[in-house]
Amino acid sequence: MEYLTKEKLLIAGAAGMIGSNMAQTALMMGLTPNICLYDPYAPALEGVAEEMYACAFEGADITFTSDVREAFEGAKYIVSSGGAARKAGMTREDLLRGNATIAEEFGKNVKKYCPDVRHVVVVFNPADITGLITLIYSGLKPSQVSTLAALDSTRLQRELSEYFSIPQDDVINSRTYGGHGEQMAVFASTTNIAGESLSDIIGTDQLPLPDWEAIKTRVIQGGKHIIDLRGRSSFQSPAYLSVEMIAAAMGGKPFRWPVGTYVNNNRFRHIMMAMETSVTADGVHHLPMHGSEAEEAELERSYEHLCKLRDEVIAMGVLPPVEKWHEINPNIS
Repeated sequence: MEYLTKEKLLIAGAAGMIGSNMAQTALMMGLTPNICLYDPYAPALEGVAEEMYACAFEGADITFTSDVREAFEGAKYIVSSGGAARKAGMTREDLLRGNATIAEEFGKNVKKYCPDVRHVVVVFNPADITGLITLIYSGLKPSQVSTLAALDSTRLQRELSEYFSIPQDDVINSRTYGGHGEQMAVFASTTNIAGESLSDIIGTDQLPLPDWEAIKTRVIQGGKHIIDLRGRSSFQSPAYLSVEMIAAAMGGKPFRWPVGTYVNNNRFRHIMMAMETSVTADGVHHLPMHGSEAEEAELERSYEHLCKLRDEVIAMGVLPPVEKWHEINPNIS
């Protein structure tokens, strides 16, 4: 098998459902033969490793460990799903306190053991905040840390595909921005349905306004719907999309969806949020994006919600005040 790179990919939280699926997906997609599986829960981790060995991936060099130093040292790429999973009745934000502490430790481990890592993808929720915490404590550049945000946009694509009874590929550029949570901003102006602008369809017989609002609600509640159906949070879709992200960071094909990235400009200050981006071997960079007046207002509300979560983490003592971030990570302006 021909691999994108032979450099070390660390999958943190590999004993979990997302992490174990990420390991298999990364090998199936040919990212690298050099994969290290890490998880504090050793028995389940060994079970995942044995499953990977039994797949007999050509040329694979799979290692597994519950030792932090061994796992992180030499890693050039990291994908982490190592937080607590969302359970029935919980929002992503309900995971904040416990997973914020995990993100702090994760970022510190990156800084201590693999400061030369090229790119880190953070998956565990609330990803906007855990990614921000990871960035600050890792000492990395903002372009080197990204978070999974694509899942909301792919769910929007799926909902529109089902509504119009067309293949998903005929729904072009479906997008949600801002927070990866209840306050996400669902855009219509970016989307085309079989070559026709979605904005021109909404409010017509093709898509009455109440139906569009119902679609938006289903997208926002997409994670809850999976839990209701399966009795546990999503794992296959976040695993696949996060591996697609890290593949792009390795120099593979461009990533097709929005990405959570650090933003600090004249409009959005000191926050991690889903933006239109490019992800390449040079890292993640956000791109200009524009919506309707109503969409831009939704995006502002989403940003304000994220700021409240960030400030809550600061009040908890997990993060210092914004003005002190530069002291921990000189790459943060």
